Amino acid sequence: MITPRSSMLLHRSVLIFAVSLITPSVMAEATVQEYSLPKGSHPHDVAPAHDGGVWYTAQHLGALGWFNPNTGDVRQTPLGQGSSPHGVIVAADSAPWITDSGLNAIVRVSAESNKVKVFAPPEGTPYMNLNTATFDLQGNLWFTGQAGFYGRLDPKSGKVQVFPAPGGAGPYGICTAPDGSIYYASLAGSHIARIDTKTGKATVIQPPTPKQGARRVWSDSKGRIWVSEWNAGQVASYNPATKDWHEWRLPGANPKPYAVYVDDQDLVWLSDFGANAIVSFDPKTEKFNTIKLPSSGAAARQIMGRPGEIWLPESGVDKLGLIRTKD
Repeated sequence: MITPRSSMLLHRSVLIFAVSLITPSVMAEATVQEYSLPKGSHPHDVAPAHDGGVWYTAQHLGALGWFNPNTGDVRQTPLGQGSSPHGVIVAADSAPWITDSGLNAIVRVSAESNKVKVFAPPEGTPYMNLNTATFDLQGNLWFTGQAGFYGRLDPKSGKVQVFPAPGGAGPYGICTAPDGSIYYASLAGSHIARIDTKTGKATVIQPPTPKQGARRVWSDSKGRIWVSEWNAGQVASYNPATKDWHEWRLPGANPKPYAVYVDDQDLVWLSDFGANAIVSFDPKTEKFNTIKLPSSGAAARQIMGRPGEIWLPESGVDKLGLIRTKD
């Protein structure tokens, strides 16, 4: 295991350019930076760390990475033989939790010691193709598996429960709404679903556009659920209070929205594979702004942030991307 003391210093490659943004939620001039990671990392997801660094899943190396944007320091912790980590989120105690499709298990890494602990599903559980995770308001971790599963892990007891997804294969992105509700998106099923956190039952909610390819979901502060519609090239919002849907097509000839994230100002961010860009959407004005990524084929598969920062895992070029939205 690689510890903080043995973390390697990494030469940092930074590309910066300015883009004009007309939305009031972000500064007039934003900068995009790219930070190089060890070759072959293939960073799939990111999660800002509580210490100012950034966690990322080094999927092709079977490791969890941590990056310091101030110094260029990077360390990577191997997760075990056969590991292929996908998603990463951070718990209240600063520990990162990983959905590991290679291990078919949930993995916790201590933020202090880098100690790895694996939480396996019940014996006999089939391969789930684990994807992403979120915490509910009671501290339980909920996760998705593209092979047609979702589940719950109680960090206190270590118990893992697995449920078959209605509609079969497809569960992908997952999020927690302000009222504690859990929603996931089904890419293959082209729907979203709401999980009853008490019973574990998932109820399918159909978007207006058929076969739209709902890929990831995120909630805003008002509880509206935002969905990246991969096949349809759209971003959609669902209001649980009114059950109303709204959909907007992204700009460009062939938009392919992969990730969706809502920041602390309720501005919606999407990664557009079709344009090799990050797209912001202001729900108040219903206007888009496109930010081209410096590296060709960046393949930003997820977006996560903290106030003033939008972080991107650029899996296609072994880099992390950063958009600063405040001075």
